[in-house]
Amino acid sequence: MNPRLRSGLGLLAVVLVVAGASEAWRAWSADRLGREVAALARPGDIQMIASDTCVYCAQARTWFAAHDVPFSECSIEHDEACAARFSALMSPGTPVLLVRGQRQVGFSPQRVAQALGAS
Repeated sequence: MNPRLRSGLGLLAVVLVVAGASEAWRAWSADRLGREVAALARPGDIQMIASDTCVYCAQARTWFAAHDVPFSECSIEHDEACAARFSALMSPGTPVLLVRGQRQVGFSPQRVAQALGAS
């Protein structure tokens, strides 16, 4: 076999192994974070003010459901009290999460975990 070809294949194999390990680490970390948030969150701890057209709201909803994290949600398009609360918070967009009363604009599982007291 040509030494350049063998060297190139070796490099490709190393890149694939590193990429696979990186993806496995990311998945494991995300799952661990989900389990931690689910263990810390109690009903009523997480409230989400959402919009029907917000892709980040859908992402948050999916993440909470996938990890069995209890949360409540209201829609600014369908609930006048929700829309008024959203306006009063003067947030630039949705979702707005209220995690144990702490306002978070946007969705970040890490910020939710921190607000719940995760290590």
